[in-house]
Amino acid sequence: MPAITSTNVANAIVKLVAVDALPALMGNLVMGNLVNRDFEPTLGQAGDTVNVPIPPTLVANNLAEGGTVQTQNPNLGNAQIVLNTHAEATFQIPDVTKVLAVPDLLRLYMQPALVALAEKIESDLLGLYASFTANTPVGTGGAALTEAAIDTAETELFQSKVPASEPKYLVVDATAYSQLRQIPRFSEFQTAGEAGLRALVEGSVGKIKDFYVFRSQFVKKTGSGPYTTQNIAFTRSALGLVVRRLPQPLPGTGAVAEYAEMGNFGMRVVMSYEPTTLAQQFTVDVLYGVGVLRNAFGVQVRS
Repeated sequence: MPAITSTNVANAIVKLVAVDALPALMGNLVMGNLVNRDFEPTLGQAGDTVNVPIPPTLVANNLAEGGTVQTQNPNLGNAQIVLNTHAEATFQIPDVTKVLAVPDLLRLYMQPALVALAEKIESDLLGLYASFTANTPVGTGGAALTEAAIDTAETELFQSKVPASEPKYLVVDATAYSQLRQIPRFSEFQTAGEAGLRALVEGSVGKIKDFYVFRSQFVKKTGSGPYTTQNIAFTRSALGLVVRRLPQPLPGTGAVAEYAEMGNFGMRVVMSYEPTTLAQQFTVDVLYGVGVLRNAFGVQVRS
C-alpha cells in the first residue's frame, strides 16, 4: 500500500473535483448537448484551427444494360473552426481538507464556476444565428412566434435535404416559449392529446412541427424597442463545438491538474496554492471553438 503523502492527497483532491465537475457542467448545457461535438484528447493551443470533415455529395447513375459505372471523385467537405476561446472559472477553498470529508461542500463551491462555463458556451453557440444565411429567416422581429413561422422553418430544412432521420431542434427564449405554450392547437387535450396536456399542466412544449423545442436564457436579442429575438432552428450537424485538451502545468510549479472527459467533451481542473489568501485555488477551464458546419441545415427564427 503506497504511503500517504501530500502529493497523493493533492492528486486525490483534484481527481475528486474533476469527477464531479464534468457531469454537473453537462447538466447545465442546452445548446452544448444539441450540436455536433468534436473532441480529441490531444493538446491544443488558443488560435489553433481544427478541420472538421463534412460528408461529400454523390449522385446516382442509371446503369444501363451493357454500360459501365461512372466513377465519381467527390471532395470531402471541410469546415474550419478556430479554438479561439479559453474559458475559465476560478474559486478558492480556505480549508481544502474539508472537501474530502464533506463532498457537498465541494459542490457548493464548484456549482457557480460550472454554471459560468456553461453560460459562456451557450452564449457563443447561440451567437452563431447570423451565420445561417442559406435559408430565408422566418418570423417577424418584435412579434409573437407563430405556428406558421415554425411550419415555414421546417419546410425550409426539408427543402435543404435534411435527412428525415436527423432530429430537428428549435431553441427559443422564454417569451417565445411562453407564446408556443399558448397556441390552442398545441396546448389543449382535445386537440393535441397527451402532448397538449403536458404543455398545459407541466409547461413543457415538447415537440412542434417535427421540432424538439428547448428554451434558453441566452438567445440573442438585437435592435432596440421592440427587440428582435434571434431564435434558431437547426439540426445537430449544422453547428459544431470543438474542444481540445489544455497542457499540464510545468512540474515543480506547485500546481496539480487533472482532466475530466466524457461524451465528446473535456476540460481541465487545476489546483494551486494562493499565498496571498492562504487558500487552495481551483481553476476549471476549457479550450474550445464554435462554428457553422452546414449552413443550409439551420434557419433564423425571429420573434
